[in-house]
Amino acid sequence: MLEELLEKIGGLTLAEAAELVKMMEDKFGISAAAPVAVAGVAVAAGEAAPAVEEKTEFDVIFDSFSGDKKVDAIKKVREITGLPLMDAKKLVEEGKGTLKEGVAKEEAEKIKKDLESIGAKITLK
Repeated sequence: MLEELLEKIGGLTLAEAAELVKMMEDKFGISAAAPVAVAGVAVAAGEAAPAVEEKTEFDVIFDSFSGDKKVDAIKKVREITGLPLMDAKKLVEEGKGTLKEGVAKEEAEKIKKDLESIGAKITLK
């Protein structure tokens, strides 16, 4: 039965897969991350990939710091990364370091907002 269901889902067009996902979200209250997974099934089954896919994971890059809240920046970097004090201090003073990799968009934006509010320059990639 599951094999048969999988074959049917694999035969859906991208538009049909998207509609199925919407219906599943409504019925079961599943998260918005599901469209990527179902779209992946359609792509694996031979469908064309969508022209533009929204990025779901980001790397948070610490570019530089210029401000009078250096101690706060070091504390925040330690909180985010779990780095030892000296490593966090070095990152804040020298700039250019990856704070986190592969984080959700909401978390990445929160980290960026928190650090920029105390004088850091952050890039999301």
